[in-house]
Amino acid sequence: MLSGFINHLDLTVTDIKASSAFYDKVLGRLGYVRTTDYAGDVPCWVLSHAGMTLSIGLHQARVATAHNRYAAGLHHLAFHMASRAEIDSFYAFLLHEQFAVLDAPAEYDYTLGYYAIFFADPDGLKFELVHEPRFD
Repeated sequence: MLSGFINHLDLTVTDIKASSAFYDKVLGRLGYVRTTDYAGDVPCWVLSHAGMTLSIGLHQARVATAHNRYAAGLHHLAFHMASRAEIDSFYAFLLHEQFAVLDAPAEYDYTLGYYAIFFADPDGLKFELVHEPRFD
């Protein structure tokens, strides 16, 4: 196991049922498996590869404040994708599910060949799927 890699990420959501349905579909498509091993009633999804594991859990918000990615806190979370074709396929999936697409797949000048899509969860948390040829 390598030190420094993210072990888990916990997100706070306003509607645990609606968010669980969203994350079941999105994280399931990304290869995560839903588990109940974490903190009892906390919905959790786990991805394991090459001896490393990342889990993403949901917690019910205790305060009814809308998410603002420009306030202190999480701006967005990006997931690596193996190809542009995977991103394009995921885009079709997002449209089919009628999930909020913030920016359709496009190339950005962050690094050579950077190709990404941006979308949001039910609370407006921003997610990115990105393919960077430099990591192929």
